[in-house]
Amino acid sequence: MYSSELKALKKAGRFRERKLFDEDLEDMASNDYLGLSSNKKQFNKAVKLVKKYHTLTPKASMLVNGYHPIHQKFEKMMAALHGVEEAIVVGSGYLANMALIEALVRKGDMLFMDEEYHASGVMAAALLGERVVKFRHNDVDDLREKLEAYPANRQIVAVEGVYSMGGDLCKKDIFDIADEKKALMIVDEAHSAGVLGKNLLGIFEHYKIEMNERHIKMGTLGKAYGSYGAYILASSHIVSFLINRAKPIIYSTAPSVFDTALAQVNIEHIQKHTKKYRKKILKRQRLVEKILEKNCESLICPIVLPNNASTLNMQKKLIAQGDLVGAIRQPTVKKPILRVILNVSVPLGKIKDILVQIRDKTVQ
Repeated sequence: MYSSELKALKKAGRFRERKLFDEDLEDMASNDYLGLSSNKKQFNKAVKLVKKYHTLTPKASMLVNGYHPIHQKFEKMMAALHGVEEAIVVGSGYLANMALIEALVRKGDMLFMDEEYHASGVMAAALLGERVVKFRHNDVDDLREKLEAYPANRQIVAVEGVYSMGGDLCKKDIFDIADEKKALMIVDEAHSAGVLGKNLLGIFEHYKIEMNERHIKMGTLGKAYGSYGAYILASSHIVSFLINRAKPIIYSTAPSVFDTALAQVNIEHIQKHTKKYRKKILKRQRLVEKILEKNCESLICPIVLPNNASTLNMQKKLIAQGDLVGAIRQPTVKKPILRVILNVSVPLGKIKDILVQIRDKTVQ
């Protein structure tokens, strides 16, 4: 039924499929920034934690009887850690963005979204019609102009702490203009939590910004935190509104109890070893700056290649020698890239070899 469409995707070098990669490959493709996905000691801690309870799975929506003591314990830990009034755990980052944008942008409100915001937010925004304005990526002046051109009952700005493909940080000035205009801010910390800040708490900590009642922070548990799921941090007022109006929260089975437990023990582990992780992160960022002569503020290193074919070819060559990097193509990005994740569990020497190899091949 879709043979012609599939044929066109293959011809354009944009065809995708699931693959089982060899577990022995050095992983520089996933978002497992701190290498916790293979930490069996932490996994066993989570098993032990879940086994303390009679109920092991969520069973139902959080608003029926799927809300588990582990969910509540995790939420209280996250709220205290980030210095906010309340937290709520959600099934995935995709659902969290859908919940926030679909629920918070009411009639008479306007959403101002960075043009490179995650696909989940873009999908949610499509439900809002004319209540959405996109501003140029990380462009403070463009955001200011549009905030002034589109007054509303509530103005809501949606940005990412670290942008998933470019690896660049949301500019501090974006936070400043939102504060100046008294706009609400949705900040997706999926790729900044566990990577930025003195205690690896993300972009707010990195910029030394104290969260206020207009700030809404969401992040995922499936990246630096080595699990699956997501969380939203905000004032009690906002969290209460989401519980009452956000469809992905109301109508979804509560998040996995085990995955929430695993995220909790992993976050506790990270907090105990922040100095060690920060040191490893900094070494990798400096390596990129030295080899590629480009500024690296996160653990995402994108390298632009000429076309889809050369991107896939380079990925295959690296796989053949035991190294896995991401080959990202359109429409996810405007130009195809090799997305190298500076995973702290991959030896520094190995990352150096890969960066040099890619640099030399792309220069030729």
